[in-house]
Amino acid sequence: MPPGGGAALLDPVQASPTAPRTAPTRAGLVLAALIAVAAVANLGLAVANVALPAIGREFDASQTALNLVAVGYSLGLAASVLYFGAVGDRYGRKLLLILGMVVTVPADCLAAWAPNIDVLFGARVLGGLAAGMAYPTTLALIAALWSGPARTRAIALWAATGGAIAALGPLCSGILLEHFWWGSVFLLTLPLAAIALLMAVVLVPNHVNETIEPVDHVGGVLSIVLVGALILGINFAAVPNETALIVGLFAVAAAGLVAFLVRQRRARNPLYDLHTAARPTFWVAACAGIIVFGSLMGAMFIGQQFLQNVLGYSTVDAGLAILPAAAFMVVVAPRSAKLVEARGARFTLLFGYLFVFLGFVTMLLLWKENISYWKVALGYSFVGIGVGLAGTPASHSLTGSVPVKRVGMASGTADLQRDLGGAIMQSIFGALLTAGYAAAAGAAITASGKNVNSTVQAELTKSFSSAADTASRYPASVQQQIIAGAKTSFLKGDEWAYTAGIVAVLLGAVLVYFKFPKLAEERRLLAAYHAEDSDEMATEMAPPTNKALEPA
Repeated sequence: MPPGGGAALLDPVQASPTAPRTAPTRAGLVLAALIAVAAVANLGLAVANVALPAIGREFDASQTALNLVAVGYSLGLAASVLYFGAVGDRYGRKLLLILGMVVTVPADCLAAWAPNIDVLFGARVLGGLAAGMAYPTTLALIAALWSGPARTRAIALWAATGGAIAALGPLCSGILLEHFWWGSVFLLTLPLAAIALLMAVVLVPNHVNETIEPVDHVGGVLSIVLVGALILGINFAAVPNETALIVGLFAVAAAGLVAFLVRQRRARNPLYDLHTAARPTFWVAACAGIIVFGSLMGAMFIGQQFLQNVLGYSTVDAGLAILPAAAFMVVVAPRSAKLVEARGARFTLLFGYLFVFLGFVTMLLLWKENISYWKVALGYSFVGIGVGLAGTPASHSLTGSVPVKRVGMASGTADLQRDLGGAIMQSIFGALLTAGYAAAAGAAITASGKNVNSTVQAELTKSFSSAADTASRYPASVQQQIIAGAKTSFLKGDEWAYTAGIVAVLLGAVLVYFKFPKLAEERRLLAAYHAEDSDEMATEMAPPTNKALEPA
């Protein structure tokens, strides 16, 4: 029985049709423990965004360096989640979960007191790896311990709470930045990690039918190389004079993808079951989720810089501004679960995409200099509603499309939706923001007709924070001109990013509309998959027949 990135979890309800329960004993407490662990990972994803302007000032960082700090956590998490999920299946999910919470502590402390931007990036990657140890367990156990509508509700609560905590991260970080140094934001997860660790030790089951078969370590390493090279390649894509590095990273990513696919087809115990992944209710939902959750992270990443750099919000106000997204995610998610049961995943996904689309359109058309807060709230509200609607079917379809012995593969993919989606969308948005800002700032300098030496020009076009730092060395009248030009250039850059978000959402909606089955076909396919998987499991569990003892 292959581990499949977290396989061999048996749903006690589905495995025993006569079982009376559809949820585990102390279901509320168990779910709270799993959500607390997931919350550590979700909070870690978001805490850096609001501190980026302060980090830029502290280290005189380029926009590319700030992009890497923002995406470093997602990079570590996305690159490791499939591999660590399989390792947990083999050597103990609870053990890996506890290790993840423990490693979070030194990773966050290193980030908080990083002496330079390179160490800070490394600490963020280490924090992502720690989350990769713990996060895959959460949805895998939900899928294993709950079934039917109870599972849908549990997944909805898990998804909504995770998204809301990620949205609340900027507010908590902003409050800390009002009183402490930039590194304090990275210590925010420590109390939550301690609580989650205690709850996990006491409440999470020690073993839930873990596999005894070997882990596909080769496939795991290839998955790390593939995801890591892809994300870094996207981040460096807008950096001038780095063509060789960019081409090299994308070449490594392409080679890693080919090698990974070949390995999964030939491995006796593959990390990822390609046959199951080819089911439309699985792969379409996986792609749809990448765009949905990536849109949330991308919107927060660009939005926090816009609020502080262009509108002049304090860190606390910038954190408060995102609360509509968190509130709507929590309110909408339970209704999304009901909508999935009544109208199907396809309808709910498309409905969610509509609101995410409206969110990016609002940001593109209305988020300008000196705008009223209601326009900010409107953009975040649309995105929150969209993620609240689409997040549940994106995760629910994955767990419903796989046999119970491979439910860990579904949970790993659901984790990858958030992590890879966030990393890719932040990387794309950051690269476009970098390119758009540099192009607009360079054009503005040229149009001014002033003699600006190459060193100063490099500082002005590097990032908004670098331009602001340069402006501080000039008289007040010149400062105002430089800051005004930097704001205009930033707005040009974020227009590129929001346009990319609109394109991504439209492509995702087209994919779901044409490739995801409608309600009747979805139910027929899921029933067929269940029958196929049940027959396969019965064959595997049947005792071998001794032909020599059969009568002639």
